[in-house]
Amino acid sequence: MIITGFPAGMFQTNCYLVADEDTREAIIIDPGQDAAPQVRSLLTEQSLTPVAIFLTHGHLDHTWNAQELADEYSIPVYIHPEDRGMLTKPGEGLGKALATMIGVLKFREPEKVIEFGDDEEIDVAGIRWKVDHAPGHSPGSVLLSLEVPTEEGIAPVCFAGDVLFAGSIGRTDLPGGSHQQLLDSIADKLLPRDDQTLILPGHGPQTTIGAERAGNPFLAAAPGDVKKGRFGL
Repeated sequence: MIITGFPAGMFQTNCYLVADEDTREAIIIDPGQDAAPQVRSLLTEQSLTPVAIFLTHGHLDHTWNAQELADEYSIPVYIHPEDRGMLTKPGEGLGKALATMIGVLKFREPEKVIEFGDDEEIDVAGIRWKVDHAPGHSPGSVLLSLEVPTEEGIAPVCFAGDVLFAGSIGRTDLPGGSHQQLLDSIADKLLPRDDQTLILPGHGPQTTIGAERAGNPFLAAAPGDVKKGRFGL
């Protein structure tokens, strides 16, 4: 299996490509602002064919180039229904200042949109994916998990969007955010996982469940003590 990624745009949002080594079919995860040129380059360099775009949530820094790439390659965009409205009206998920900044820009839905369901398992690009609804950062945030075969066995991997970062958690001060709901999502959907589970976040470096369980100060804070994380929209 191929997993690669890079930070893109002014928000340095991590965009990922996940592909089956045999079929060369690829999924693009969270193509944010200015991600499209590098996505195209990686697809060409590695002889990959994109078959879908997955969005961990609807905030603009994760969706900016989704419609452009989806329509270019005639592939569907997957998103949770509670965040789907942000594809056409991204200001709904932003504070007033940020909404004003992007107010003159026009966005439209991709031609093909498929909605994620909670606790859903889907097969895309020859890969089995598990979808977990994890609201709090945004109403429609999801965790996207898969198992990667290695020489030592199976390695669990989770694309966590802006739910959990290395040493931090997603901000909850934007419309639809809830600090307590985010903590509940982390407690219910992430912390029960094995310590070796690799977390590939929406911003910043990768981490593991074990590292965050042991040292993430936001997870040790009393509810309400932290209003937002360090990264992203």
